[in-house]
Amino acid sequence: MNVRALSVATALLTLLISPTRAEDALVAYKSLSPEVALDLARAALDSCRGRGYQVAVAVVDRFGVAQVMLRDRFAGPHTPSTASGKAWTAASFKTSTTELNAVSQPGMMQAGIRSLPGAVIIGGGLIVEAGGSLVGAVGVSGAPVGDADEACAKAGSDAVRDKLEF
Repeated sequence: MNVRALSVATALLTLLISPTRAEDALVAYKSLSPEVALDLARAALDSCRGRGYQVAVAVVDRFGVAQVMLRDRFAGPHTPSTASGKAWTAASFKTSTTELNAVSQPGMMQAGIRSLPGAVIIGGGLIVEAGGSLVGAVGVSGAPVGDADEACAKAGSDAVRDKLEF
C-alpha cells in the first residue's frame, strides 16, 4: 500500500470514528449524590445494628470510586477494606457479589475473576440502579455471613429507593 492510499484510509477512518456533533462528544450519566450515598450507608448500618451486627458500609459511585465509608465502633479492622472491595466489585461487574460467587466457583468458566486485583467475591455487595441505569454500589462487611451483609445492603438501598426513582 502506498503512502497516499494509507493517508486517505486514515483520514476516512478518523472521520468515521470522530464525533460529528457536539452532543456526540460528551457523555452524560447519572450518579448518586453524596447526600443520598450517605443516607444509603446510614440505613445499611442501622439495619445491621438492628440485627446485632457491627459492620462497615461502603458506597461507591458508578465507576467504583468511594463516596462514603462508615464503620461501626466494634466492627473488625478488616471490614472497611472488605466492604469497599465488595462495593467496587459489584459496580465493576454490574452485578451482586453473591451472583458472582455463584458463577465463579473453582472449575467454572468464570473462576478466574476471583484472582483479579481488588475483586472481593463474597456476598454483601449490591449495585444501585435508578431508571434502569447503574448509579452506584454498596458493600457491607462484618455480619457473620455474606447473606446477612447483603440483607443490610439491600435495606440501605431500599431506604433511598424513593429518592432515586424519577
